[in-house]
Amino acid sequence: MNPLIAVVGCFVVYALGFVVYAKFLAGRIFRLDPDRRTPAHELGDDVDYVPTNRFVLFGHHFASITGLAPMLGPAVAVIWGWVPAMIWVVFGAVFVGCVHDFGALVVSMRARGQSIGKVAEGVIGHRAKFLFLAIIFFGIALAMGVFVFIIAKLFSVGPDFDPQDLATATTSFPSAVLPSAALMVMAMVMGLLLYRRNFPLAPTTVVGFVLMLFFVWLGARYPTVGLDPADWPAQALWTWILLGYAFLASVLPVWSLLQARDFLNSLLLYLGLAAAYVGFFVLAPVFQAPPIDPHPEGAPSLFPFVFIVIACGAASGFHGLVSSGTTAKQIGKETDARFIAYGGMIGESLLGLLAVLACTAGFDSIEAWNASYKDWATIQAGLSAKLGAFINGCANFIGALGIDQNLAAAFIAVIVVSFALTTLDSATRLLRFNVSEIGASLRIPILNNRFLATAIAVAAICFFAFYRIDGKPAGLALWTLFGITNQLLAGLTLLVVTLYIHQRGRYPFFTGLPAVFMLISTFIAIIEKLVGFYGDDQHLLLTVGGALLLTGVGIVIEGARAFARRDRRRTEDVDYHQP
Repeated sequence: MNPLIAVVGCFVVYALGFVVYAKFLAGRIFRLDPDRRTPAHELGDDVDYVPTNRFVLFGHHFASITGLAPMLGPAVAVIWGWVPAMIWVVFGAVFVGCVHDFGALVVSMRARGQSIGKVAEGVIGHRAKFLFLAIIFFGIALAMGVFVFIIAKLFSVGPDFDPQDLATATTSFPSAVLPSAALMVMAMVMGLLLYRRNFPLAPTTVVGFVLMLFFVWLGARYPTVGLDPADWPAQALWTWILLGYAFLASVLPVWSLLQARDFLNSLLLYLGLAAAYVGFFVLAPVFQAPPIDPHPEGAPSLFPFVFIVIACGAASGFHGLVSSGTTAKQIGKETDARFIAYGGMIGESLLGLLAVLACTAGFDSIEAWNASYKDWATIQAGLSAKLGAFINGCANFIGALGIDQNLAAAFIAVIVVSFALTTLDSATRLLRFNVSEIGASLRIPILNNRFLATAIAVAAICFFAFYRIDGKPAGLALWTLFGITNQLLAGLTLLVVTLYIHQRGRYPFFTGLPAVFMLISTFIAIIEKLVGFYGDDQHLLLTVGGALLLTGVGIVIEGARAFARRDRRRTEDVDYHQP
């Protein structure tokens, strides 16, 4: 098939999903009320609960959910061919991922901005809350540990780095360091100007964005900031720097860094997506990958692992944590939820679709694609190299617009790194909330201290950032385990949303069917991986995977009991756990 026709068809599906399906969900299923007071207004504290302009909040939410995963997952999953990857990225997003994010935001808004774990206690029961909190802690810590490892790798100078030819790099993109650091400083200044000096949003944004583009150009011109590559910090040092940044970003007020940084980041991604897609249509490439390859050498089965590997590119449990952990605390009007949550997931799916295109039609030849995707072992050799394929493929598209390919590669590398960083800082804050909720449940009030809770969160991330299997980085093994945890959490979140709808006497089909699909496919994946872990004597991964399976089954059983009780809440949208 012609890639141009395929992409136009995908755009039509996205448009119908937002205009028709999301409107139906908002009005008939969730019944959003523009006059209902949101947690941001009721509980405003100027730290976490902050009423926010919906466009700024969209940028913050979009940047928080859009980390490495929507680029990395599809970049790996195309080993099974571009057709299954594209179908799941698009249709999985419209009918599963967008519904999941939308539902998680709504039920959290109706529960005083509490996390999906706390909401589960009100909808399912006390035991379900503890099981949810355990899965959330493990999933976030594991994912961010992998993120830190990969970002540190991208920041480092490797043997493939050539300051005169950045477009040929596969794992080394130090040119992203300077603009990423500049973005943090500009975001703090922008937050101060907007929230403490009442500067208008539009001119402040324009100045910040122009400066951002300048630093992207400067980073491409001086990728190691004038230092000799031999003196550039090593990967281990970058890992510690990133962990320190995650700690600071978690304890600072949300307006002082996260909101403005994520908003500027989202503008950067809008520009990058637009340039890459326009370049794609100008270049009019052909697919260099096969439409479908159900049995790549050494790879797990296409079903269910194409869903597991793509993860955030189509449906992600982590998004429910963002929706219920930070976004629900900042949304100013209930009816903004459709634009922010459903629309934000469409934006992430567009990035996942671009990753599919960059890693299938962005190669110059079939031989080049085969060299990169010849078997599962080639992928296992380095997740960073798959991000390199995404960066170089997008640079190839943008180069069709007459833009220097080195600058294009540097620009896309900044997008990749900056969005990974936004997810890292937001996820660390979410993990801090999780630790505090565990402390509240166990009656350990000291864990409500945001500095102590953040320290525990960062320590957990640190473990997975440095974790190795047989002396080698455990990136791919952990990434698969993250995918399983993430999809399990998505299925369980959809289960909570389904029960919430059922208890109010509404038809639960539109969230229940995606919940069943996600849970069945994920349980099959867990069992298949457990067999593999057992055969490879990976006892730690076997234990963790087994615990995930038992925890997921436990929550499903508790959910089935709640459904069977038919304990419907006839009063409209009761707030849970009011003080």
